[in-house]
Amino acid sequence: MGVMGGVGSAWERGARRRHKRRLEVLHAKAELKAAQAGARPVAGAESLPPITTATAAASNGRTAPSTQGTQLERLFASHDAVTARWLDYELDVAKLIAFPAMSDGRQPLTAAFLRAKRVADGLRPASAKARLSKDQLTEYRNAVADYEVAFDVAERDARRLKDSSFTTVERKRLDTAKQLLTIAIDEAATPAERQVAYRRVREELDGLISLSDEAIEVLEAKVSLELTTGASAQVPPEAQTPQTTTPDAAPPRDGATPPRPPQAAPWPVPARSTDTAPGRVVRPKSHP
Repeated sequence: MGVMGGVGSAWERGARRRHKRRLEVLHAKAELKAAQAGARPVAGAESLPPITTATAAASNGRTAPSTQGTQLERLFASHDAVTARWLDYELDVAKLIAFPAMSDGRQPLTAAFLRAKRVADGLRPASAKARLSKDQLTEYRNAVADYEVAFDVAERDARRLKDSSFTTVERKRLDTAKQLLTIAIDEAATPAERQVAYRRVREELDGLISLSDEAIEVLEAKVSLELTTGASAQVPPEAQTPQTTTPDAAPPRDGATPPRPPQAAPWPVPARSTDTAPGRVVRPKSHP
């Protein structure tokens, strides 16, 4: 165990060093591109008017509005793409069970990604029309680059670790939750089975994986959708519009409107209250 701990600590230090070097390389590339763009000759520069003191003072420390807006739109697209990839893990319970390190802030690389996300979100302008100084634009560009790199490193590490950080008993609970989750969103299962499976999933994950409120809402929406679909599919056609006739009823005369068949009783649905056992069916009370 001591040797394994030492190897794990050495690998973690190496991962941090590689992450730091990659960030330094990205910053150096960005500075090199900016320097090359500034030194590149502009076509038709001879026909441009000379820069006066007034124009220099007006554009001091500012980027052209059109160029800045284009850059901000590209940065927004990169920023939103990384956020969408992160939400794909954060809102999908099946992915959280398969790669629990993505939601564990105790993991160093995941914590670094969350810090980079907070920095990028804090530096993000309100819109692409915002006027930023050159330093502010560079700072936001570097923050988005750090956000992308931090997510890539954290994602690779989570896919490598999977559930190796859990004990044998905890892994069995994760496997049970994975199987129950399949039943909870399965249309072939009965409504009672799906509700019981959903509650068992919550119980098995309690204390192992922290689910966000948004992830719980998405999962409940999937389960309720499957429950509605399954309940409607189980209603036979003859139960929806029953045809009841009496042997003594006389056939309608010509031109007379035939009597309407009696309406079917509403189909029972699983109880939603907390004081009702899972799978219990509440039927309408009969009035004398």
